Amino acid sequence: MKKLQNYINGKLQPPKSGNYIENFDPSKGVAFSLIPDSNLEDVAEATSAAKKAFPKWSAMSLSERSEVLLRLSKGIEERMDEFVAAESLDNGKPVSLARQVDIPRAVSNLSFFATAILHFASESHYMEGVGINYTTRKPIGVVGCISPWNLPLYLFTWKIAPALASGNCVVAKPSEITPYTAYLLSEVAVDAGMPPGVLNIIHGLGTSAGDAIVKHPDIKAVSFTGGTATGAYIAKTAGPMFKKLSLELGGKNPNIIFADCDFDEMLSTTIRSSFANQGQICLCGSRIFIESSIYDKFKTAFVEKVSRMKVGIPSDLNTKQGAIVSKDHMEKVLSYIELAKEEGGEILAGGKQVFLDAPYDKGYYIAPTIIEGLPHDCRTNQEEIFGPVVTLCPFDSEEEVLEMANSTQYGLAATLWTSNLKKAHRVADEIHSGIVWINSWLVRDLRTPFGGVKASGVGREGGWEALKFFTEPKNIFIKS
Repeated sequence: MKKLQNYINGKLQPPKSGNYIENFDPSKGVAFSLIPDSNLEDVAEATSAAKKAFPKWSAMSLSERSEVLLRLSKGIEERMDEFVAAESLDNGKPVSLARQVDIPRAVSNLSFFATAILHFASESHYMEGVGINYTTRKPIGVVGCISPWNLPLYLFTWKIAPALASGNCVVAKPSEITPYTAYLLSEVAVDAGMPPGVLNIIHGLGTSAGDAIVKHPDIKAVSFTGGTATGAYIAKTAGPMFKKLSLELGGKNPNIIFADCDFDEMLSTTIRSSFANQGQICLCGSRIFIESSIYDKFKTAFVEKVSRMKVGIPSDLNTKQGAIVSKDHMEKVLSYIELAKEEGGEILAGGKQVFLDAPYDKGYYIAPTIIEGLPHDCRTNQEEIFGPVVTLCPFDSEEEVLEMANSTQYGLAATLWTSNLKKAHRVADEIHSGIVWINSWLVRDLRTPFGGVKASGVGREGGWEALKFFTEPKNIFIKS
């Protein structure tokens, strides 16, 4: 069984404890590799290496840092097939999805910030007859990046790329559930000539390795993507230490469908926005609100198409729904389906675990599930499930649907379907959300701010927002 290693100070090495954690293939329900069970000692060594590397890395020219990141990007691209297979194996997602979305986006993240830093400009403010203020932006120092399991390399690079581009040194932890592509990235970093100590990748549990990153006094900022409860703990722990925090947290996103929409386009996109990556994307629309006049038409068409979706092994190119990421998460999702029944919901499609033939008979599969008949304020409609489960709810007016859509503690993303431009602007403006897609879903421009409101997070990622987070501004005044 392959043993993954930490990447510290430019070298691959085992954990200080000598202990390892089993890493499972969710499509088969069996362990296929071991990952380091890192702790405070590993984080301390990585942080020390990062501190030592910071003066030289931060003093490099922008073009020199850009070239290193471009080599990282190119290194992933050159090993595309290997990364795609690893991401699918580790996460349970269809290999077609990893090839079309996850790994290409990781390549783009690195190349985007490698070039964005070359155009990152500061501000100046002229005071007539007095002088001029100008603003410089300097890297923070050593920063911590903690990424989730649902889009492993995609979101890992989304954090480390702007941190490195802006001159920081990084101690990063991928999810212990999906560590494989981050490990492969450490191999690429060695080959790409990443200076020792600039990027350090620590594997292990959130409660040990992740907690050590959050608490280490020399790590001056933490960028975290994950659950809201963990985000609250990080804020409580790091806040008194005056660390900068970027927290991208949970979502319970509304998909609002008006009768005047382009029905066919809406239907095909709604299937994708409901069940892409087995519903394990924080941007999926898990609460579907349909204007009453087309509710029955939508329900009939939606149920018919979803019922035909193939749940299968990730390596099958015809598979639309792969495996749930872990046994624990599968059981959590199934428990919410049972809760929905208790709350009076009717299962229109799915609602059960799927068992495949050997050797996949112990894999973690759930049929895409549609539920109707639930009040908007029940637990099923208020709590994040993060799986292939959606609810349907009719509405009669804008006021009614906005009240329901805005009723949760979350406010990450929303989708809105209408051909009425005035209505689109009006409703989008009233939705409590960091992102609103109109007549589309998951269209991402890497220059735009990404993040949520309420319990969906603090701060924004993407574009200049990410580069601003990983730098500190200084205002300098010169008298004229």
